[in-house]
Amino acid sequence: MYESTFSRVANAIKFKSNVKALNESLERLTELKGNMSEDHETLLTKDKPLRLKLMRWQREAEEVISKARLKLEERVSCGMSLRPRMSRKLVKILDEVKMLEKDGIEFVDMLSVESTPERVEHVPGVSVVHQTMASNMLAKIRDGLTSEKAQKIGVWGMGGVGKTTLVRTLNNKLREEGATQPFGLVIFVIVSKEFDPREVQKQIAERLDIDTQMEESEEKLARRIYVGLMKERKFLLILDDVWKPIDLDLLGIPRTEENKGSKVILTSRFLEVCRSMKTDLDVRVDCLLEEDAWELFCKNAGDVVRSDHVRKIAKAVSQECGGLPLAIITVGTAMRGKKNVKLWNHVLSKLSKSVPWIKSIEEKIFQPLKLSYDFLEDKAKFCFLLCALFPEDYSIEVTEVVRYWMAEGFMEELGSQEDSMNEGITTVESLKDYCLLEDGDRRDTVKMHDVVRDFAIWIMSSSQDDSHSLVMSGTGLQDIRQDKLAPSLRRVSLMNNKLESLPDLVEEFCVKTSVLLLQGNFLLKEVPIGFLQAFPTLRILNLSGTRIKSFPSCSLLRLFSLHSLFLRDCFKLVKLPSLETLAKLELLDLCGTHILEFPRGLEELKRFRHLDLSRTLHLESIPARVVSRLSSLETLDMTSSHYRWSVQGETQKGQATVEEIGCLQRLQVLSIRLHSSPFLLNKRNTWIKRLKKFQLVVGSRYILRTRHDKRRLTISHLNVSQVSIGWLLAYTTSLALNHCQGIEAMMKKLVSDNKGFKNLKSLTIENVIINTNSWVEMVSTNTSKQSSDILDLLPNLEELHLRRVDLETFSELQTHLGLKLETLKIIEITMCRKLRTLLDKRNFLTIPNLEEIEISYCDSLQNLHEALLYHQPFVPNLRVLKLRNLPNLVSICNWGEVWECLEQVEVIHCNQLNCLPISSTCGRIKKIKGELSWWERLEWDDPSALTTVQPFFNPVREVPLLIADATTQML
Repeated sequence: MYESTFSRVANAIKFKSNVKALNESLERLTELKGNMSEDHETLLTKDKPLRLKLMRWQREAEEVISKARLKLEERVSCGMSLRPRMSRKLVKILDEVKMLEKDGIEFVDMLSVESTPERVEHVPGVSVVHQTMASNMLAKIRDGLTSEKAQKIGVWGMGGVGKTTLVRTLNNKLREEGATQPFGLVIFVIVSKEFDPREVQKQIAERLDIDTQMEESEEKLARRIYVGLMKERKFLLILDDVWKPIDLDLLGIPRTEENKGSKVILTSRFLEVCRSMKTDLDVRVDCLLEEDAWELFCKNAGDVVRSDHVRKIAKAVSQECGGLPLAIITVGTAMRGKKNVKLWNHVLSKLSKSVPWIKSIEEKIFQPLKLSYDFLEDKAKFCFLLCALFPEDYSIEVTEVVRYWMAEGFMEELGSQEDSMNEGITTVESLKDYCLLEDGDRRDTVKMHDVVRDFAIWIMSSSQDDSHSLVMSGTGLQDIRQDKLAPSLRRVSLMNNKLESLPDLVEEFCVKTSVLLLQGNFLLKEVPIGFLQAFPTLRILNLSGTRIKSFPSCSLLRLFSLHSLFLRDCFKLVKLPSLETLAKLELLDLCGTHILEFPRGLEELKRFRHLDLSRTLHLESIPARVVSRLSSLETLDMTSSHYRWSVQGETQKGQATVEEIGCLQRLQVLSIRLHSSPFLLNKRNTWIKRLKKFQLVVGSRYILRTRHDKRRLTISHLNVSQVSIGWLLAYTTSLALNHCQGIEAMMKKLVSDNKGFKNLKSLTIENVIINTNSWVEMVSTNTSKQSSDILDLLPNLEELHLRRVDLETFSELQTHLGLKLETLKIIEITMCRKLRTLLDKRNFLTIPNLEEIEISYCDSLQNLHEALLYHQPFVPNLRVLKLRNLPNLVSICNWGEVWECLEQVEVIHCNQLNCLPISSTCGRIKKIKGELSWWERLEWDDPSALTTVQPFFNPVREVPLLIADATTQML
């Protein structure tokens, strides 16, 4: 009987999947049969009926394996018309293979129960159950066990986060899987802080059934362990709680390349340990998600927490544990069965104040963290404790905390702020590796886990040494009582509260206090002299974000040790007293204040190094011959300040000039705004070359930040044909031209000088009308050369920003500058009304390293490349594509073209764009954003692509197309 047409089509479609399934099952059966042969001696000791049954299984398995291999060879030459019949035969053999595989697993299970040693021993203790974060981490480890690239796997995280629970769960799951798990022997070893090589060897030897003798040396036992492990088909060694790097060779552990397929997993609190042991895969164990944390808390606290009168407060208590399993279990167990709401409120109050309200918190939570803390050097300990002065869940600016460390003397004087800052950043990274700090919510910030912060405060509040501190930051404090302060306090943090006033204290009361943090008390209008006089040894005073109108007279304060004074964003502050008596002052931060004149007395301070006058929008006067006397000054930051510098002869009499800045031999970082004068950019100011960082804004206050602003030049409202800036561009990393004339002449001169600018990585051109005739002339001059002779003015350009530039194609700019675009990573184009394409027909190149394209409000744009090659993307490494308000954009690629590296796509108000370069193989997609109506209109060359990427689509609210005007200039 002939098969139906439908059946034949179905079998033809399933042909490939049947071949794949048979190959996979055949591989498993072959490995299972091989394992049986390896264990042949053990099998002979079993009873005769079992042995005969096993021999019959081996014979049948061999026959089926041969038949399957033969059939798989035949399918190679099988024509399309014969595939349905071949597919049915493959399915029949597949059923036989699966049946034999099932019988074989049963044999192995029976034998493994009686064999010695067990392949996997049960490790007692709690396991991970239905926890999202833990399950994901467990999956990562399992992936590592199947990967040929991951021979050693590091599992790291803070104390009490659940590393041991995770690997214990892994071990016990492998045991449950029996013969299907890939290892001949799994060895679970507890290492602990006091590492004893002999004890570790004994645990391994016991699993190998090797007798150990008291008089036997570690070297001899290592040799016997080596021999024993080499006999194993594959082994998995789990080393739990590793505190220091271990030389596995000395223990007798074979190299993974010697025993192929074998793996080593180690758990540690410190990433540095994993790195030192050369792990191939590192899995950080993070705290539990809120819902999982609550479930664990309920499990330990009992059903009482689910009752209506306790549930809300119990959830708050659970959240105070910060998702740390050890804290959740300890607190939950302590509160088990407690029904009195007052008890719960008391506990919540204590936890919010970082007070260990029961002894078990000190013993079970703080003591384990103290072990990590004790591993730190003394300098790192002080640095760590200082981070706890900030409020709970506070993202700390790395530069801010490092400045504190420098002011406290923890960072060695290495000759410059940059060197000291680099040392501080290294300390931050080491604290992160120790899991005592973690990444903050913003770039270049860090924060402390709630429980780690509680531990640090416990250390500082219970200590009577140099660590003794008072921390009441971010607690809503409205007043501070005098009895809270004490002579023994080293640091006091009252930041981010609601203080309206401060008490008058006895003069020189807090005689040891070096840090006083009062920032963020926005209701505070006055700081009494009596209060500050109680802190005679202050090195750091922070009053940022308060409403003080004036600062007490420094001649009365006698703060002779003050190193750093922070008055940032004190927007009511208009005047400062003379600072000449603050002999040790090195840093003054007046950013965002309303001061009218340059701070007096700084020229008398021989150690003064860093001055921040950024956003001083009312600063009008800097007296002449003052700045030039700041002989130790390293940093002068006047970003977005009202004051504009000029050269001699072009400024008001008695005011400072640029030449004074040139006299500062130690200056390394400079950010200033200059008048639009061509004389500022001539070679007389070559002192700029010695600066490590500079931000020079010539003209208006225009600033568009980029990623390469280390040495930035912004020129606005100036005829650049009148200046010769080639010498300065050689040292510049970012150039911005805004409302400038004479760009064509400047470019022509730079091209004629035949000198590229290797340091320039970012170029911004905005509000520029280009003379088309001059442009065409220069383009033709450059293109007339041989391609090898074309000068690439910007050979290392990574970012290009074009805003309100009337080019028709990006190629015009690219060709004129001779840009080869090999290093370009970001293109951002906004409101270029005439732009119709990026690369025209003359450009058949790719932009190999381009990662981001962002184009908006370009009404004439029709496509990205007029000469696209079929199936060959001109941006092979593009990750981010953002297209907004492009009403005439029709295509960005050819039909069927795929951009494999795409991660983020945003398309808004591009109603004619109906195709994306995405297929089902684009596995990096994380987010697609656009209107729902546009998404539903899209056409897909690969029908399965829509199914693949649909979960990543985020619809946006559909609104009418905006009209781009001056208000949308900065998008």
